[in-house]
Amino acid sequence: MPLTITDTIQIEDWEITESFIRAGGPGGQNVNKVSSAVELRFEAARSPNLPDPVKRRLERLAGRRWTKEGAVVIQVTEERSQARNREIARERLAELIRRATEKPKKRIKTRVSLNQKRKRVEAKKKRGEVKALRGKVEE
Repeated sequence: MPLTITDTIQIEDWEITESFIRAGGPGGQNVNKVSSAVELRFEAARSPNLPDPVKRRLERLAGRRWTKEGAVVIQVTEERSQARNREIARERLAELIRRATEKPKKRIKTRVSLNQKRKRVEAKKKRGEVKALRGKVEE
């Protein structure tokens, strides 16, 4: 079942690799027997379904989860159920890619008005005068 990100982006099952490992933490003896933790690996750099700008933004958003080979690795050990951990990992991947599809707004440069600069200098002068009045009084 393909993972639907947006109307235009769908990730096929063959692009995602899931491996199951034993998770630490609470769970009693069950923790030593059942491989409930999920490590999801998505080969983002080689994915034909992602446009290049989205791949670049995804690399920046993924941070340490982005490997040198260009894969996104997501590990989930939150639940005791393997199926639930798998669901959470797929949701996290989808959300990460959704965030990468959003184009950042272009920053508009602003300038400080001349009036604001004048007010700032006046305030500094007043403050300096107040401080200059402090000091020893000469008799």
